Amino acid sequence: MANWKLRRANPQDAPALALCVNAAYYPDFSLIGRLISILEAYYAEQITLYQVWVAVDKEEIIGGMVLVPKEYHMLLANIVVRPDHQGKGIGRALLELADDEALSQGYQEIHLYTDKAMTENIDMYRRSGWTEIQSGGQRGRRIFMRKCLQPHVKSRQ
Repeated sequence: MANWKLRRANPQDAPALALCVNAAYYPDFSLIGRLISILEAYYAEQITLYQVWVAVDKEEIIGGMVLVPKEYHMLLANIVVRPDHQGKGIGRALLELADDEALSQGYQEIHLYTDKAMTENIDMYRRSGWTEIQSGGQRGRRIFMRKCLQPHVKSRQ
């Protein structure tokens, strides 16, 4: 049984979420102090403006995601799991939560973009029902993906 849980982020989570993002994306980054302060300010703003969720284990943030409502789709702007907690189903749970949140807010599609170099993530998205809709942008490094959402039908017993 998982010890972690998912919950909405609050402004006090910004520093810990910044550390989590840094651990996932920039484990060898030499300017860590400067990057963390930039990320803290960025995530404090994201938590205020958008729908930010965190995965928490024993009061420690080990993952998170940012959802941004758009006119015709929900944008999964970021999803991250700390490397030492990967492989525990946290990423999959965050993706399922993103789907559920988008559906509950009336969206039929959810979109994301990622870097072509993130092949493991791209494979995970594809296994979760995402399809590539476009490549390019930022010197051809981005892959744009979408998932068409189906309302959950609960069976009667």
